[in-house]
Amino acid sequence: MQDNDTKRLSRLTAILTQLQTKRLLTATALADKFAVSVRTIYRDIRALEQAGVPIITEEGKGYKLMEGYRVPPVMFTEAQANALIIAEQLVLKNKDASFIKDYTEAVDKIKSVLNYSIKVKADLLSERTRFDQNINRERNSNNLSDLQFALTNYFLTKIEYANEQNQTSTRHIEPFALLSTENWLLIAYCRLRQEFRYFRLDRIKKLDILPDKFDPHRMTLQEFFDKYH
Repeated sequence: MQDNDTKRLSRLTAILTQLQTKRLLTATALADKFAVSVRTIYRDIRALEQAGVPIITEEGKGYKLMEGYRVPPVMFTEAQANALIIAEQLVLKNKDASFIKDYTEAVDKIKSVLNYSIKVKADLLSERTRFDQNINRERNSNNLSDLQFALTNYFLTKIEYANEQNQTSTRHIEPFALLSTENWLLIAYCRLRQEFRYFRLDRIKKLDILPDKFDPHRMTLQEFFDKYH
């Protein structure tokens, strides 16, 4: 595929994404956004129409998609969408601004066509996940995906947890947030201690997601830090 063809395909995809997220778009606005001529936008709109996309032209106003038309949702599983959020958080630690911009735009395109319920959960996880500056340390855990699921679906979780003396206790916890420091840490409300606690994921010997749900903790991660630190 020629470079011009690749650029055009990327632009057509981006225009379709824009049409899904905004009610009405003008050719001039699209031309400015993609740094092309208005005539090029006319050709792009015609190409999308020929591909079967139902675009309605309102004379003197702009373009919009036919009411009710959506590109079929990307078939991500919830675990795959959560993995995408972890990757996004890692990229945001990169020092190259252009790389961050390109990746963020790509993720936004993917998010725009995610199944709505998965998108809501992915947004929650994004807000409840933090990384420190050192992303090269080794982190050992087999429970991250399960804890992401429990966190975004508000499932009570039972763990067997070993302390620094390697003494194991059974805890029922309400997962709240995930932090990456020298190791993965889970912030969760511990029903045994009746308070929020930090749990190292590499010390969780066994984990079971229970069918019982807990009431969501109505605060952001920053609000948690402000309240408890």
